[in-house]
Amino acid sequence: MKKIIYKVMSVMVVGITLLSSCDKGFEEVNTDPINIRETTANKLLAPALVNSLAAGMLRNRNFNNELMQVTVSISDGDATVFRYEYRRSIADYLWNSWYVQLTNFKDMYKLAGEPDQANKSYQGISLICQAWLYSNLTDTYGDVPYLQSAQGKEGILEPAFDRQKDIYNDIYKKLEEANTLLTAGTAITTASDPVFAGNVARWRKLGNSLYLRLLLRTSGKSEVSAVNIAKIKQIVENPTTYPIMTSNAESGVLKWSGEIGTGAYVSPFVNNVRAQDFRAPAIGSFFIDHLRDWQDPRIDISASSGYPATGQINRFGIAQGSSGFVGVPSGYAVGAGVTVQSYFYATDNTVSSVAIGARSLQQSPLTGIIMNYAELQFILAEAALKGWITTGTAESYYNTGIASSINYWVPSFPASATDAKVISYINNADIDWNPALSVDGKMEQIHLQKYYALFLVDMQQWFEYRRTGHPVLPKGPGLRNGGVMPARMTYPVYVESANPTNYKAAVAAQGADEIFTNVWWQKP
Repeated sequence: MKKIIYKVMSVMVVGITLLSSCDKGFEEVNTDPINIRETTANKLLAPALVNSLAAGMLRNRNFNNELMQVTVSISDGDATVFRYEYRRSIADYLWNSWYVQLTNFKDMYKLAGEPDQANKSYQGISLICQAWLYSNLTDTYGDVPYLQSAQGKEGILEPAFDRQKDIYNDIYKKLEEANTLLTAGTAITTASDPVFAGNVARWRKLGNSLYLRLLLRTSGKSEVSAVNIAKIKQIVENPTTYPIMTSNAESGVLKWSGEIGTGAYVSPFVNNVRAQDFRAPAIGSFFIDHLRDWQDPRIDISASSGYPATGQINRFGIAQGSSGFVGVPSGYAVGAGVTVQSYFYATDNTVSSVAIGARSLQQSPLTGIIMNYAELQFILAEAALKGWITTGTAESYYNTGIASSINYWVPSFPASATDAKVISYINNADIDWNPALSVDGKMEQIHLQKYYALFLVDMQQWFEYRRTGHPVLPKGPGLRNGGVMPARMTYPVYVESANPTNYKAAVAAQGADEIFTNVWWQKP
């Protein structure tokens, strides 16, 4: 009897062992090699950056540029953005795109905090990227989900909307924490970082430069202005504690590969915009007329632009019209019968049998801008003008901003504001600093040049115009919305039904869900 029991038990043990082995084998054979179920912080950074920039660039092209008179569509149809009129459905894209990437950046922070892969640098970079995207979202829509956002995994499917003031205050905390985390200088994988190739010190400088951008953004609000101004002064006057960008080489830029295809770093303009659509809008008169009148190197078609003179292609990739560098007035009336003059070259254009290729902005490696050094210089120029900092003069920052803005696109142009070539350009263009102007007149000088420094930088031209009213844009006779620049995008259409309670609360707190409702930092 005992022998029979032992035999039965032996068979059971063997069976259990075999089943266990089969289970392991089954798991190994049926593991999906593509849809990886587990990841690490270093694997999340690059795709999140690429997708975040791609979304901003695509809306920069067909929304920001139309509002800010960089381009003008040739259309008498309804919902033309350049006439301050657009369909509500345009709001979905940035909301959907940026919130998805915020989930990735938050996961990156969490993973980099786990004991087996602890890395303060990835955590700091995550916080900078969160600050960047959350600020873009709230500046686009106003009050948005923040504290409860990107928490679908935790079961929060209807997040509350936070007030813009509270969002900004918490963003500042994120940037403070990022600066502290990055002080350790913990190494990261070079290949994981398409912006700075693993240079943690440059990420820290980008974070503090972004901090200045966002402090300035809300500095006009009386309830926070004193604190903001004090913080701006502290950052600028303490470069050891708060290092900021010091040259174009430290600009936050993801340089696209310049190729055409489906690689990881192909510009979104290549695969997401047809060549015929890329060149379809006319260049706006406001944008091109200044560059033409200044004889700006960025539209120079001679050899000094860095491209062969025979190609006749400038760094901005702008084609001349039948009358030369001539634009179309924005906001023209329906039926005015305007025609395209200057336009952006597309990748399939040729000039004098020379293929455009990467010379077009459509394929340029330089368009993936998070924040550039020139913008920082104009931020400092405004702070110096208003007496908030004493580390330099408004004029010196202004001149350096002009030089570095051009140098970014035309490397042969000096980056130093004291270079004779730069001084000559500024004087000949008649854009030299005018100390006799009022503060508002000097703000116009600064922000006209900042407008060009912010070219292609997501929605920043629009944000800054809404904050300052500069540069002064001409008002065409065909404008809608009472001729007033739209103050925000409306919320995505589906949010009203998908998150009704919190949507209604946001509208009750902020104002009507319309393009004319000012966000918090725009209100008196």
